[in-house]
Amino acid sequence: MIFATVGTTDFDVLVQAIDELAPRQHEDVICQIGNGRYAPRNCEYFRFAPSLADYLERARVVVSHGGQGSIMDVVRLGKPLVGVSNPDRHDHHQDDILAKFAELKHLIWCRSLDELEGAIALATRAQFATYVEPPCAIHVIIDGFLLERQRGDADRRGVNGFRRWWRGGGAEHGATR
Repeated sequence: MIFATVGTTDFDVLVQAIDELAPRQHEDVICQIGNGRYAPRNCEYFRFAPSLADYLERARVVVSHGGQGSIMDVVRLGKPLVGVSNPDRHDHHQDDILAKFAELKHLIWCRSLDELEGAIALATRAQFATYVEPPCAIHVIIDGFLLERQRGDADRRGVNGFRRWWRGGGAEHGATR
């Protein structure tokens, strides 16, 4: 099965391209179309699902928009992946994501929908690099940040507490001005 996903937004040109390719494929083609307006005529489709895990597991090849979450879900499974960036995204961040994952040999980056059929064929015979989660130290960074904030707050409370004490009659407790 070929599974195509566009995430939570819309990517009608990708859905339409997949739909036009579907009759030439010798297997089922299923599209997750998000908020798109184009309704495929040649393949099964749905807008959203609680989880795409079952579709991703069953897929022989996945065609995906360049969203980080979708890309990560597929490369973690080690499935052949064709990534297509959505040109309607305002900052073109999907190009950056797809370029990096293509460089690391985790996917085939399809830069033009005219090349989609060839990209799918290439993905079926390509050797992809196994994705290995990079070491994560964000918990150490957050812990350090929180400790720093805590110290800073304690310092400010100490200075402000002293000021209140001093202005509020600290002399009564043995302080002299």
